Amino acid sequence: MLPETLLCLVNAALIQAATASLSLNAILSLNSQDIPSPPSFSLPAAQNLTITVAYCSSETVSTRFFVTNSTTMDDPGPDGGTDVYEITVNQGLGTFSASFLNGGVLAIDGTLSDDFSFEIAASDSGPMHEVLATFPLLGDTTSNQALLFSPPFDPPIFIDPSYPNYTLPGPSLLSPSPPDSSPNFTLLIAPTSSQTLTSLPQTACMMASQTSSGNIANESLWLRDEDGWRTQWLMAGLSPQTNYTAYVIQDSQKLSGPMYFVTKSAVFACPLAAFLPYCPGVTYAIPLPPPDNSELSIYDSTNLPSTISDTLTTYFTNFTTTLTTQACGRDYYSPLQTCADCQRAYFRWLCSVSFPRCGEQSPSTTTTMSSSSIGTTASTGLPSPTSALQAQTTSSVPRNPTFSPLNMTYSVLMPCIETCQAADRACPNFLGFACPLARFNANQSYGVGYIDGAEPNQQGLGIPGQAQDQWGNVWCNFV
Repeated sequence: MLPETLLCLVNAALIQAATASLSLNAILSLNSQDIPSPPSFSLPAAQNLTITVAYCSSETVSTRFFVTNSTTMDDPGPDGGTDVYEITVNQGLGTFSASFLNGGVLAIDGTLSDDFSFEIAASDSGPMHEVLATFPLLGDTTSNQALLFSPPFDPPIFIDPSYPNYTLPGPSLLSPSPPDSSPNFTLLIAPTSSQTLTSLPQTACMMASQTSSGNIANESLWLRDEDGWRTQWLMAGLSPQTNYTAYVIQDSQKLSGPMYFVTKSAVFACPLAAFLPYCPGVTYAIPLPPPDNSELSIYDSTNLPSTISDTLTTYFTNFTTTLTTQACGRDYYSPLQTCADCQRAYFRWLCSVSFPRCGEQSPSTTTTMSSSSIGTTASTGLPSPTSALQAQTTSSVPRNPTFSPLNMTYSVLMPCIETCQAADRACPNFLGFACPLARFNANQSYGVGYIDGAEPNQQGLGIPGQAQDQWGNVWCNFV
């Protein structure tokens, strides 16, 4: 008689020979015509195997998926049994992970409609189908344009200089070289009212079959902040004052979203600014007249008035010169911060105040928005934030004197005070850098109480606790 271990191996081999095989780290696309008979697949052996199921069509199905890692089971199903598990499918996506040392079997139970299509995959390096935890990022909108970003990847590595050769970089006048390889991101947007994307299976293959609105005027890689590189899309051909839903598909397998945004009204006059290597986080509308000779109808490093960029780089150079009078790298003014940290935090703050951001009152808000930032909801009495907008009239002095007057009424979305406070914490005291306090009219210059609380020692306790969210709300400008 054969030993029990050998019998198990022989039985596993027989099961694998009798069924179709699912290759490791590969996606198999199927429809009702492709299902093998019996409707099962042998699974590859792996210490930790993740099996995923993704619906690629919107038909309602009663199909169920069962797996087993037992070498004695060749047809797992609803009757159960030892080591039989059901893959629960939620919003079109099912995921199951376990040890499959001797392989296993994935079985399909139920009747498939003629039009139903789906994908299955088995991977030893995490799920191949996935809804990403990170949402797409909204830069800003005009009446017919939008700047949108993919989730980040490949974050930069900051290496501080060392004493005695502690040399800090000057303002970046050229964009950094993008990475050699990057994920393949695809953007999908549609009017929220006309297409119910959120009611479809939340999978990459489902969203890839949908039609996107607008036109991609520019698609490029951009290192916006320390989170990493992103694919940046400049969308054109959108409708004014319209709610849109956005998804980003990564490598035809993973889905990010939904994220929502609304375009500005038809009278919104501020143009977008982007592609500024010295201020990579400036990806929003600024109070300048429409740019001349711009194919994309935005301001970038090629057409921004030199009075603005030259003044900015002068401020930054002078600050760096003063900062390095400290014996950086030798005399430590903080156990947590360095001169390089100070320079990066200061420049982020400088960009946020040097490039005022145009904003617009939400059409759903009936009361006038002000810089007080916090109101209350009448129905619940709970705090409800309003954006930190400050009205600018034709007689208002520009917040940045190097900006030409816009000669019309508009609103400025004020910078988040946390940008100022981050520079204050990161820099040595001798620089004299300080931020206004909430009780002394800080909200006349900054958005206060959104990320952190308005009072000291309330880090992360603001309302809503962030500068913007996936629903299209933007409360203060965080560069």
